[in-house]
Amino acid sequence: MFKNVIAPVQAWLLSQGRCVGCGTDLSEGKKASHAQGEKVTCNKCGRIFIKDKDTGKYRRALFEEV
Repeated sequence: MFKNVIAPVQAWLLSQGRCVGCGTDLSEGKKASHAQGEKVTCNKCGRIFIKDKDTGKYRRALFEEV
């Protein structure tokens, strides 16, 4: 049940380009190249995201991508 409440909030934050953990703007994070786009690490909490090079949308990085 808890996941059903949190998932829409996290999806909304990612659509706004913000970190799902602390809410900071991901455009200010550390960037590195990645095969599927750009790897972005949040400056505040350290969560890792992948920015898709075609659509420009963020998603959480999989364990294998870290």
